[in-house]
Amino acid sequence: MIKPTGNIREIKQMVKDCSSQRVSVRVNLGRNKILNYSGVLSGVYPALFTVKPDDKDFLGKTAYSYSDVLCGSVRIKKL
Repeated sequence: MIKPTGNIREIKQMVKDCSSQRVSVRVNLGRNKILNYSGVLSGVYPALFTVKPDDKDFLGKTAYSYSDVLCGSVRIKKL
C-alpha cells in the first residue's frame, strides 16, 4: 500500500529549495528493483522536475512528477 507523505505544495517547495544542487535520488521500479544515483536537480517545472545524473555513460536527463514523490516511488535527498 502506498502511504502519502504530505501534500503536493510541500513537495514542490522542497524540490524548488533543492534546485541547481546535488541530490541523491532513490527510485522504486517495482518488483524489488531499486535504482540509486546522485546528480544535479537541473530543472523545476509546474508538473515535473528533472535530474541530470553524474554518471558519465548516461547522456540525458531523468524527469519525475511531484506525484511520484508524494506516493513514495521516488525519494530525493540533498547532498
